[in-house]
Amino acid sequence: MPTPKAPTQATNEALAYQYGGNHKTGWLAYLPEHWLPYVQLARLSPPAGLFLVYFPHSFGLIYAAIRQQASPSEVAYAGILLFGGSFFVSNAIHIWNDIVDAPLDAKVERTRHRPIPRGAVSSSAALIFTASQTLGAALFLPMLGGDAIENVIFSAPGFVAWLYYPYAKQHTYWTQAVLGVCLSWGIVIGALSLGVKPYSLRTGKIDIPLLLLFSASTMWTMIYDSVYGFQDLKDDLEAGIYSMPVLFKFNIKRVFWILVVFIAATLAGIGGQDEMGMMYYGITVGGTTACLGLMVAYVDLSSSESCWWWFSKGFWYAGGSIIGGLLAEYTSRVFAI
Repeated sequence: MPTPKAPTQATNEALAYQYGGNHKTGWLAYLPEHWLPYVQLARLSPPAGLFLVYFPHSFGLIYAAIRQQASPSEVAYAGILLFGGSFFVSNAIHIWNDIVDAPLDAKVERTRHRPIPRGAVSSSAALIFTASQTLGAALFLPMLGGDAIENVIFSAPGFVAWLYYPYAKQHTYWTQAVLGVCLSWGIVIGALSLGVKPYSLRTGKIDIPLLLLFSASTMWTMIYDSVYGFQDLKDDLEAGIYSMPVLFKFNIKRVFWILVVFIAATLAGIGGQDEMGMMYYGITVGGTTACLGLMVAYVDLSSSESCWWWFSKGFWYAGGSIIGGLLAEYTSRVFAI
């Protein structure tokens, strides 16, 4: 069984720069010094965290646009609202995660220089900051249209999941599944923006295709975040942090392959339920399966550099395939191509 390769100092610095909450170059260099820790807390640079949150919202939005035959202007307006809401959600959840994780982050090389562990921001100041960002996200709910009360009801499970997520690392090895539920709840909000509800409060009917899309997104997250998590495996084992990499270690690729098969099946199931065309099957089903299959086959889980490279590709390319196929289907229906 392979063992994790100890990252070099240069590797640790690069990984901290990429998503470690310690980035201070580029446009951040022009900010007042006392602003910097708060921008780092919110992971505003690089903005990878924002797109982790926004992509599932986009899945739900475009899928609902197909179902509702929404006009491009309606889709664009909803997309702008969802991006604004995602901005505040991303800020809030990253700050909250750092508040709860601070004692654990201090034990992990890649994260020990984040603002709270290094003492640049107090936990109380960070709590006020995350509360302000949560309020900012909540202000977008009434703008989504439809019944404002239902919007709040359907957003509540996502809020509760995000509250719990950082504690999951202390309670369950299935942390990546919890994160998948958190992020994929954005699909519900995205679909809700165009009037597609996951569950009818009046009839009790569950929207099966939307549930399948939610499931596929959750499993996709489990794969790419587990690959990401292998960067910290050695430190996580020593610190007692729970995760799928800690549970399965280097046997996890078997789990990945099962997830890839189920992702392909659920995406194909959506196509069957909604009578999608060949572009959807080729791009969303085929493209996503190919991207994730390549990642699982070729990532070297003992190498931090390989894990980072494949994590980013597994996110952008697979996520882009899901969006691309849905957009192609929407375009073909709306413009009768």
